[in-house]
Amino acid sequence: MPGSVLREDGSRVIVNKRKKKDVVEVLTVTRGDRRTLSNVPDPEQIRTLSDRRGSRNGGPDDERDQDSASQLERLRLLSLRYIADFDVTMIGPRQRKRSASRGKAKDISSTGILVTLERGDYPYIVGHIVNLQFQIPPGTMPEGFESSVNLSATLVRKFVREEDGRQQEMLAFEFEKPLTSYLQRKRWGYSIYTASGALFVAVCLVMLMRVESVLYFKYNLLLYLYSLTAAAFLLSRYLFGALYREVPIDRHYTPGVSIIIPCFNEEAWIHRTILSCVNQDYPIEKLEIIVVDDKSNDRSAERIREVVELVHKEAERYATKERVKFHVLEVNGGKRVALVKGVEMAKHNLVVFVDSDSFLEPTAIRHLVQPFQDPRMGGVAGRTDVENKYTNTITKLQTVRYYIAFRIMKAAESYFDSVSCLSGPLSCYRKELILKHKEAWLNQKFLGQPATFGDDRSMTNFILRTHRTGYQDSAICSTIVPSDTGVFLKQQMRWKRSWLRESLRACAFIWRKEPFMALFFYVGFIVPIAAPIIVLYNLGYVPIVHHVFPGTFLMGLLMMALLMSLAHLLFRKSRLWIFGIVFCLFYELVLLWQMPVAWVTFWKSTWGTRETPQDIEARERREMRKGKNKKGIGVER
Repeated sequence: MPGSVLREDGSRVIVNKRKKKDVVEVLTVTRGDRRTLSNVPDPEQIRTLSDRRGSRNGGPDDERDQDSASQLERLRLLSLRYIADFDVTMIGPRQRKRSASRGKAKDISSTGILVTLERGDYPYIVGHIVNLQFQIPPGTMPEGFESSVNLSATLVRKFVREEDGRQQEMLAFEFEKPLTSYLQRKRWGYSIYTASGALFVAVCLVMLMRVESVLYFKYNLLLYLYSLTAAAFLLSRYLFGALYREVPIDRHYTPGVSIIIPCFNEEAWIHRTILSCVNQDYPIEKLEIIVVDDKSNDRSAERIREVVELVHKEAERYATKERVKFHVLEVNGGKRVALVKGVEMAKHNLVVFVDSDSFLEPTAIRHLVQPFQDPRMGGVAGRTDVENKYTNTITKLQTVRYYIAFRIMKAAESYFDSVSCLSGPLSCYRKELILKHKEAWLNQKFLGQPATFGDDRSMTNFILRTHRTGYQDSAICSTIVPSDTGVFLKQQMRWKRSWLRESLRACAFIWRKEPFMALFFYVGFIVPIAAPIIVLYNLGYVPIVHHVFPGTFLMGLLMMALLMSLAHLLFRKSRLWIFGIVFCLFYELVLLWQMPVAWVTFWKSTWGTRETPQDIEARERREMRKGKNKKGIGVER
């Protein structure tokens, strides 16, 4: 079981001892609610969601409205408190800065802050207005809140609390305006204007450079045609991503949903995953959670039983004993077997797949099901954010990449109702479609090898043949991404292999879809495959043979990197935007060259990042070969 400690900046550090060396993950942690299931609608109306969030006039009838639903969500986000540990300077109206009182933040929300004094000589009483100055470190609050703050606040409460065996005086302040409003004027507004202007300039430069490519057709038709096609493909994705609009919430539409959580050796995170799935703002009689353990060989099963018992202790009116189920497979069969078993156990017509290291926002399911009002919709993906984004540089790179992959790329595909991959962390399907294709899915082989990974792309292909697939940007979950470079590279190789395999399958039927989407898909298939050859030609062949510096090509790469980074800045208003440029550089130097390897090994069925039966078999073969080699060397000597 992982350890957990609080860093000086207020973020939570998870020490994961599953591997040979400890993996330290930095997470943003909210202050726990006294109720385990604080977001679940109370069927007996003893306490409504409006009461919990401070709305004076709200009631069950009001909560059915779209406007009321949005208001409740805003109130929930404003009320979230995050554990903190950073310096706070408090200056009274007649006090100079050099004589200011100083303290440490214990928790912070968008509307207020709790401070403990460094010394017990604070001269003010409840009701006094004080100037607060502090720096919110990255990771303390959600992405975008990392900033310096200089804001007036009212002291609303003073009390003494015992911590670490000593008495500490605590001061609770309410900000004169929420941090969301303060940052909107101080920094977020500038981020939007800057990003919008810079994006416009970057797009114009890309288009001008591609006009130049047309002029150079006579020198190298294939090269400059590729350059023009790649730019048009990327710009069109950003265009349709910007045009995307999700299906709004209809509070009357709450179909039955069964959440399936497959688990294999995930003791570090499964506890939190299950709680996030149970604690949903969704009618309890229409939501069940099924956890299927794929014969884990760590403490996953024990952790699952612990959390199941925990939720069962809630009030009986939440009916968790009937809604939360746990099943252990007799033998390790793989993720697809675990998912199918969960679907077979499900009683509702919509099934949601959630990875065992992913955590749902309380409104994720309510948003996720809305596109199914269209009977032709077969599957819907939610948005996946990075949970451990502030752990190190590798996770920061993935933070920008994940957001663009979902908010731009999947949103652009959803504009045509043809999302090509309903991602594993959070996706929803019609149950009858999963059961219809389960045998083909379970027994899928490619070039004689079992398809053990890429289950999400594979099932999406089955669905996409006959139905629509969509994306809901407000159906949000967060996931733990690899923070170790070696694990990250193995994951990327596995993804490229599954992308190649499933893209080849999709090529056989995608032409039946909307014509522009089909063209969109085929170009998106060719461009990444040809990219290594184009890069080698421009950065190797041209400088060596023709003695020409590839300035235009490098400028094009920079513009593409800026598009990713500036789009992230525009939507997220986060200082992590710069890592979009770093990711593109890392992609060109490292990840791009995995593609040629994937070309010649995409039939492999090993995961590389976990001990599946195929990985164990491959490892035993390697050890056997090493043993034979050593034996041969011994005989020779």
